[in-house]
Amino acid sequence: MKQLFINPMLNKEFKLRFRSFKSFIGIFCYLMAISIVVIGFIYFQSRMSMNGYFRPNESRTMFMILSFLQIILVLFITPGLTGGLISGEREKQTLSMLLTTEQSSTSIILSKLVSSVSYLLLLILSSLPIYSFVFLFGGVAPTDVLMIFGYSLFLVFVFGSFGIFFSTIIRKTIVSMVTAYGSVLFLVGGSLFLFALTMALTGVSSNGTPATNPIAYFMAMFNPGIVLYSHFEPNMMDEILSMTGISFPLWISFIITYSILAILALFGSIRKLRPRMKTRARG
Repeated sequence: MKQLFINPMLNKEFKLRFRSFKSFIGIFCYLMAISIVVIGFIYFQSRMSMNGYFRPNESRTMFMILSFLQIILVLFITPGLTGGLISGEREKQTLSMLLTTEQSSTSIILSKLVSSVSYLLLLILSSLPIYSFVFLFGGVAPTDVLMIFGYSLFLVFVFGSFGIFFSTIIRKTIVSMVTAYGSVLFLVGGSLFLFALTMALTGVSSNGTPATNPIAYFMAMFNPGIVLYSHFEPNMMDEILSMTGISFPLWISFIITYSILAILALFGSIRKLRPRMKTRARG
């Protein structure tokens, strides 16, 4: 187990990832985007206030906006970082040399993924001082901030696993990145559209009681935004449960489903990394 995470491959990935000037530019742009939103929110709320100052009870709204913005940035950045991890090595014609080393397929895949996840973890942690603006006005518990950071890290792991899977099975980096972004768009945008559609089609049964539609629950289960919003607004969660007839917590279904999908994606990446070698060995 120790060799999976402490190996020359992982050391090389860390050096390439964190010594690059582009990495620090990415952190700067990430923090700049979040800072602009925070400053802009405080400015416009102060201008709209009759007293001319920022109202402390708006801090929870600012925290929600920050959280959704961070989730959006994570979903946007992760496929770009992981969608070319293996296909990029193949295009540079260094994958064959990499496969001849003593590193196993599991070690190669996990090393690539850990290096990318570590950089995204640095992005997430670097935004922690910006969240301190929320604590200046109160209304948000430290456990809420820890929940958001843990939730963001989980999404990084899940969609990072999807990205490296597409990078393994698709030879071209551009095609693999487009496929990775397409999967994010389908899981986030598609599930949101189908959730809204099924909720709109759910009417009243023949005996006059509200009808239930469990399909809406499964659509909400795949959407990170709906799960996050249901945490901030428990009334929405109660409405979803009453209209779908399923009382199982939505966030638990979300964690279980995406954990299984991420593990399957990693397993598929490991199996597909050396398919020809296994075939020849069996022959």
